[in-house]
Amino acid sequence: MRSSAIDEDTGQASFAGLHDSYVNIRGVAAILRHVRLVWASLWSDAALLYRHEIGLDISRSAMAVLVQVLEVGQSSGVTFTVDPTDVHQAVIEAVHGLNQGLVDGTIEPDRWTLRRDSEQISTHTPARRKDYMVPGPADIRKVKLPADLVGRPPLSPDQVHEVYRQARKVEAAFDQPQDIEWTITKGGLALLQARPITTQPGSGDDQRGWYLSLHKSFDQLVELRAKIENEHIPKMIEIARELAAVDLAALSGEALANEIQRRWELNQHWSAVYWADFIPYAHGVRLFGQYYNDRVNPEDPYEFIDLLTQTGMESLARNDLLAELAETVRADARLLQHLSAGLDKNAFERKLKTFLEHYGDLSTGVTGGRAATGDLTALTGFILELARHAPPVGNGTGPKDPVRLKADFLDRFDTDERRQAEALLDLARNSYQLRDDDNIHLGRIEAQFLAAVDAGQQRLATSQDASKKALKEILEQVSAGENPSSIKTIADERPMSFRQRQLVGQPAGPGLVKGRARVVREAGQLLNFKSGEILVCDAVDPNMTFVIPLAAGIVERRGGMLIHGAIIAREYGLPCVTGVPHAAVMINTGDLITVDGYLGIVTVD
Repeated sequence: MRSSAIDEDTGQASFAGLHDSYVNIRGVAAILRHVRLVWASLWSDAALLYRHEIGLDISRSAMAVLVQVLEVGQSSGVTFTVDPTDVHQAVIEAVHGLNQGLVDGTIEPDRWTLRRDSEQISTHTPARRKDYMVPGPADIRKVKLPADLVGRPPLSPDQVHEVYRQARKVEAAFDQPQDIEWTITKGGLALLQARPITTQPGSGDDQRGWYLSLHKSFDQLVELRAKIENEHIPKMIEIARELAAVDLAALSGEALANEIQRRWELNQHWSAVYWADFIPYAHGVRLFGQYYNDRVNPEDPYEFIDLLTQTGMESLARNDLLAELAETVRADARLLQHLSAGLDKNAFERKLKTFLEHYGDLSTGVTGGRAATGDLTALTGFILELARHAPPVGNGTGPKDPVRLKADFLDRFDTDERRQAEALLDLARNSYQLRDDDNIHLGRIEAQFLAAVDAGQQRLATSQDASKKALKEILEQVSAGENPSSIKTIADERPMSFRQRQLVGQPAGPGLVKGRARVVREAGQLLNFKSGEILVCDAVDPNMTFVIPLAAGIVERRGGMLIHGAIIAREYGLPCVTGVPHAAVMINTGDLITVDGYLGIVTVD
């Protein structure tokens, strides 16, 4: 059972793998239930993000469901009649058993490349053959591969050529390169599905690969976790500390230009690592959510999030330290008076120093790249705002008891299954924490890059030495590149010719609240946030969450129930609506708005 829609798999865009499909469904009741599940996948995070990427109107999305007889193959695979990386080659990937393991990344495939002109096999890359997918009583199961198949490729050379010849016939029939799923049964080769290849080698246009990377298997996620924890994060921490120790003021103009270049390259590298490894690892949360909901069938499909929030995330530790600073001020009227006039040399200043030692580099992300220690006015003003106003109590629903939820979840498994369930819960908790912490670690590297850029700009404005040329050249090069700031701006978006009164998005945090909007379109506006305002922005990330204790609600342009804005809203019990098109354009700071987190509606009064 799989999706089928007018907008899917056209010559311009392919939805292959982005919607859920189900195999070996038996009985009318089960078929009807899985029709609904396929429909529901129209609104998954990956599908919504991809629709936005290719410019489809999400509100007009629709889907039919295709029901096919299951062909139980001895070997299965996919064929790309044109290699996505080389126009002169074709690619065939195959596994023993059913295709499901190859499609969802559970089973590693053997891979062949062939010359398109001669049909000659160029390369064969064997897989580590351990498991394969077979039909169970009511599902598909991964089982150990029989010993006689471990050393045998899923296809013989003759079968590789037969699969390729049939694929070329399909390509000729449709008059364009094709991505084809197939299986080999006792009756011979069966072609299951064909779709156009939507991007040519080197074009870089098709973003589907990144969105499909959200669907990693458990084993792949375990490997990715080890890589992130043992390699990436220690290295990111080391680099951020090394960069912070450099005295930029002591560098010559030429040395500063070289330092900016080095930091730019480091920032670009770690941004690429973030998209390649950290983003796919976040699928641990989605995988657990599906597993939890299948077993528990809770009334709230996002109840599982409450099992994952008991972790010491970097952003929450920073927020707690800010709250301690505010409480120190709140408890001392004399200190409050002194701080209103200027910094006082007391316990507060010691705590502030501690905060800056741990998170001063992060605050550069919200003060335009300058070191927080250079100008404490904005930061002190924000702490005063926290101190003067007790954080508003959200009228949404806060987290449920995680101990009870965990016990109820694990009680639904027998002994063998329980170990797997506990392992998946542990992975999901780690994935949940790292999807927050990775932004913090990347933010520290970005902040050091921005600090160097800022130092270069100030040097250009004041210095008269001959090295100004090198500085000017690198700063122009950086300016022409992509802005590394983790907070996206929307200056290039244009407001509509009229302002709608009702904006419709996705309900992401239950509750109802009315208040003044604080629209954050660029980093420096965060420290202007006032107690009781409703945060309206393009996308919330962990470097922004320190303002959440003051917020009464959240409205976000980016969609999804598992994005940072939605998760932090649940933790604080705040009404939240995500996926509101042009939210930060259609709403202005000071507008009186009502956020309905139950229905996903934002009303501008």
